[in-house]
Amino acid sequence: MLRKWIRSLLAVGLVFGLAACSGTSDAKGKIVISGKKFTEQVILTHLLAEYVKANTDLDVEVKDSLGGAFMLQQAIENGDVDMYVEYTGTGYLNILKQPYDPKKTPEQIYNETKKLYKEKYNIAWLKPLGFNNTYALAMRRDLAEKLGVKTYSDLAKHSSSLTFGSDAEFFERSDGYDGLVDTYGFQFKKKVTIDPDLQYEAAKNGEIDVITAYTTDARIKKYDLVVLKDDKQYFPPYHAVPIIRQEVLDANPGLEEKLNKLANILTDEKMMELNGQVNLERKQPREVAINFLKSEGLID
Repeated sequence: MLRKWIRSLLAVGLVFGLAACSGTSDAKGKIVISGKKFTEQVILTHLLAEYVKANTDLDVEVKDSLGGAFMLQQAIENGDVDMYVEYTGTGYLNILKQPYDPKKTPEQIYNETKKLYKEKYNIAWLKPLGFNNTYALAMRRDLAEKLGVKTYSDLAKHSSSLTFGSDAEFFERSDGYDGLVDTYGFQFKKKVTIDPDLQYEAAKNGEIDVITAYTTDARIKKYDLVVLKDDKQYFPPYHAVPIIRQEVLDANPGLEEKLNKLANILTDEKMMELNGQVNLERKQPREVAINFLKSEGLID
């Protein structure tokens, strides 16, 4: 009786052990696609999802607006998310904790990031989508002209009388607020934490003087905001790249080749236009993504 009980326990343990080691088989035939919590990322989440649905037999689950870079990194490491779009500067500085050298080209940063993600996390960086959405300090045109501000260094001279606003993650990032202040010597009168999709209107209405805009956001032009020059090259390039668990690629032969057909489909201007369709024309992100894919001949 005792031997039978021990054999049963060993059998159960073996089953659980196999289940724990069967990640590749679990990754076959399905994919969870996610993104960060701002307009551009929601559009890109649906762009990836609709493309995969139309061009593969995979069962696609969408989890849009999941959170910031750190939350998504944890989710993809845990296997709760399989793919999303990350930005080279974010991955290089914030996730990999690599020091930024302005002399490095965008291609060098991409290649190093790709290599280190594979080695450290077994996550593959696919081919870039084609646009660079970098951080930029922006302010109302009338205020910038009144103060004679064109560069970040110009801004530093007036920062003690101005309010600064950004999303919560920017105040935590290694390429965020603290490093920016150290580089330029800013001494803002007040710091405000604000949703990234609300900051543009806040700047337009004079509720905040300086914001961290995304350069592909159509509201910069719509609200007549001025993007200042990062004259000390504090911010790195942020090229948008789909990243995916290598386990999922291994379990689904041919998937990487199909996903890489999305390489260079977007420019800064095209991404700004898509963002504007959502933020200014009030279209749904999924609708915008589908229409774009159809216009590019990527789905029927």
